[in-house]
Amino acid sequence: MSGEALLALALGAVLAGGAAALLPAPGERPQRIAVGLTTLGAALGLAAAASVLAYGPSAGLRLGWALPGAELRLQIDALSAWFLVPIFLVSGLGAWYGLDSWRLSEHPASARRLLGFYALATAAMAIVVTARNGILFLAAWEVMTVSAFMLVTTEDERQEVREAGWIYFIAAHASTLLLFGLLGLLWRARGSFDLEPFAAGALSPALASGMFLLALGGFGIKAGLFPVHVWLPPAHANAPSHVSALLSGVLIKMGVYGMVRVTWLFGDPPLWWGALLLALGVVSGVLGVAFALGQHDLKRLLAYHSIENIGIIFIGLGLAVGGRAAGSPALVALGLGGALLHTWNHGLFKTLLFFGAGAVLHRTHTREIDQLGGLAKAMPRTALYFLVGAAAICGLPPLNGFVSELFVYLGLFGSLGAAAPLRWLPAVLAIPALALIGALAVACFVKVCGAVFLGEPRTDHARHARECGPAMVFPMAVLAACCVGIGLFPALVVPALDRATAGWSLAGATVPLAGLAPLAALTWTGAALLAGGGLLALALRAAGLDTRLGTWDCGYVLPTPRMQYTGSSFAQVLVTLWRTVLIPAVTRGTSDQLFPGPSHYATRVPDTVLERALLPGLRGIAWLLAWLRPLQRGSIHAYLFYVFLTLLILLLFK
Repeated sequence: MSGEALLALALGAVLAGGAAALLPAPGERPQRIAVGLTTLGAALGLAAAASVLAYGPSAGLRLGWALPGAELRLQIDALSAWFLVPIFLVSGLGAWYGLDSWRLSEHPASARRLLGFYALATAAMAIVVTARNGILFLAAWEVMTVSAFMLVTTEDERQEVREAGWIYFIAAHASTLLLFGLLGLLWRARGSFDLEPFAAGALSPALASGMFLLALGGFGIKAGLFPVHVWLPPAHANAPSHVSALLSGVLIKMGVYGMVRVTWLFGDPPLWWGALLLALGVVSGVLGVAFALGQHDLKRLLAYHSIENIGIIFIGLGLAVGGRAAGSPALVALGLGGALLHTWNHGLFKTLLFFGAGAVLHRTHTREIDQLGGLAKAMPRTALYFLVGAAAICGLPPLNGFVSELFVYLGLFGSLGAAAPLRWLPAVLAIPALALIGALAVACFVKVCGAVFLGEPRTDHARHARECGPAMVFPMAVLAACCVGIGLFPALVVPALDRATAGWSLAGATVPLAGLAPLAALTWTGAALLAGGGLLALALRAAGLDTRLGTWDCGYVLPTPRMQYTGSSFAQVLVTLWRTVLIPAVTRGTSDQLFPGPSHYATRVPDTVLERALLPGLRGIAWLLAWLRPLQRGSIHAYLFYVFLTLLILLLFK
């Protein structure tokens, strides 16, 4: 059976699961049926992707469509198959997670709608990455956009959720508008909407660059690339946790896929395309993690780390585009290989982290980091899996994030040997930036893990927490195992990665990654680290370490939670260093009394682009337009006068 036939069955099962959620059956039965069908669809979708990655693409599926210029044309090549894997893996695990985190019996008003649009978004994303006709691509893109809006606004009775939803909706349709322009230029260049590569030299540089810039704007918004990221933090923070995982782990990767596919269309891109992608990746990576440091909301903090990791992916993509322009197959292999593998890796560890944050929220009913603490004792499995995800996102060995970042590092160092400054200067800037991103990520997750899981509970929210059920823990265990597996055995995924990279390079002129990266050394080093950690744990246990004891109290007889660091105080030094960009808002109580009473001190790091620039600018435009409101008088005589005045002006200036 061809990959497209398996994909069709997968889409049918997933959509049937969404429809099953509407069944009027009592209790949890509709949700269980929906989850079962979604799991079946995910398994079929993964089988379709695996068959293409193992045996190569088939002829595809091609059907007529009455819409002018449109065609129902689907094909799974190695690049599409690579993106299908996280789509079906994350959506399948998220459906299981929702069995406990968003039960139909507890959320009767919203759970059915969530299940339906969850299935629709999953199917639309699968069509996006397999469509070979621009109209079909854009139709699936719009279905994905509207479905995600409905998922983000699941709890639409809350004001902040509605605001987050509308910000996403406006940003997403700005993205779609730019993609309309891209398809218009595609029609002008080819006379059809077929998404197929152009012959070298077939397009003028101006037309090719116009298509590239429109794609960068449209897909950059969806990916959350800085500074067009403004929809991402509020949407991720306010959606249900398994929806946040789907948004961060998969949906923003549709923007990455779009950029990879568009650059695939051009066989001879100019060097400045790669430099621009790399520069935007550096800015997104550094500022994404910097903004994450100042967040107090656990899910909002994770959302900013999505911007950081999108930056790392774009650094790799920029390196690959530059490598193609410079005629360097090794740079293409390392850059695109690192970018594509980090797409997988980010989908794994970010989904794991959002599942962990959702488990904390489910048991404590708060996302505020400074109201938590001590959860490692009450929720040990969640704490362990969250720690695995935290180490992976920081790029620490022996986990998967280290492998993909290593590929990007090797490519950047390899580009330093170029003779022209334009070819090595971006790498000189990107290498320290990538190291800075990793260092700040470590600091941020030390803050998160310490404030949330270590120490003593700060409030009753954390004091009465308990471990989640199997439906929420099992998906975290699978994702943690995947993070460890790719980190320890990268050679298992490199053959599929080579096929995806060779497909993007058109002529297949790439170098196998096994000859460019020390894969065997990664395995042995990772195994040694795990063995050393295991032996240390056994030694501590043999020495009689009692984990039931309280946190070390520094000699105090009666320690209280107020004596331990909060997440805000831990990050204060770094936030202060970045205050020029972050512009933190500080609220402090003042008192001129001789014996002042309790006071209050709080900090907040708003989104500089949205709250300091975009919203004030829009309010200013609204204020100016208000002056024109008297012109709209509702009188037909006034409107006829306006028409006459316009005609008179046109005649005068003819």
